[in-house]
Amino acid sequence: MAGELRQNLSRYGIRAKKGLGQNFLSDPVYVGRIIAAAELAAGDVVVEIGPGPATLTRDLAEAVGPGGKVIAVEVDERLRPLLDDLCRDYPQVEILWQDALQVDYDAATQPWRGDKPFVLVANLPYYITTPILMRLLEGRFSVSRLVVMVQKEVADRMLAPAGHSDYGALSVVIQYYCAPSLVTKVPPGAFIPPPKVSSAVVRLDRRATPPVAVVDEAAFFRVVRAAFNQRRKTLLNALGALGLALNKEEMARRLTAAGVDPGRRGETLNLQEFANVADALYAEA
Repeated sequence: MAGELRQNLSRYGIRAKKGLGQNFLSDPVYVGRIIAAAELAAGDVVVEIGPGPATLTRDLAEAVGPGGKVIAVEVDERLRPLLDDLCRDYPQVEILWQDALQVDYDAATQPWRGDKPFVLVANLPYYITTPILMRLLEGRFSVSRLVVMVQKEVADRMLAPAGHSDYGALSVVIQYYCAPSLVTKVPPGAFIPPPKVSSAVVRLDRRATPPVAVVDEAAFFRVVRAAFNQRRKTLLNALGALGLALNKEEMARRLTAAGVDPGRRGETLNLQEFANVADALYAEA
């Protein structure tokens, strides 16, 4: 596959663009693992972010078959000739020339999926991984699962449990919306050109309901982000950044009533404890 990819890149005069974070997957082993993790069936609708030279796109098109749909979101116009040729070979593929951060994914997929959810597959540019994931999850699009290639250290944060050194705000957000699992680690040599870091593929199964109940979801996430913005501070001090009309004594009282020691740090709290803290702090006096 690497040789074929190099030929295609040369044929269409394409070179990976550093400014777009382009590293093209070229190892068929990892392509196969991504396709398997997506669990696509004939007739499914799948969105691919960043098809690049279509290393994954062909396999996605074959997995969903003529009755399915692949909507590939791409911003690099240099790839238009290559992707136009691909669409002639696979009519079920449509290229959406748009910034992935601006796409209305439900509107783009609805004509083909009806009321069914879509699947998302992406080799995400590392420099915008978190903004794209947050848009997909916080936007509450009708996606059933996401299979994403990310930098390994980002994958570690997504999967980390409470108390782990990699645990942070991203861990809480991902685990609130999804059940994450590691699909595979991917070495730099699996790409053209090889990146300077290792990568990993993570599968995110969208939860029908979050694992914890909160009174105010926005307040929950404000508490989470404040707790991790200054990791070395205790909760009592870090949560002062919320700007609540509570003095330290009252805040300490509410934290204690929620079953959380005010002297703990955010990285030690699990999702349920964050929910308890948010409900307690934002409750009417």
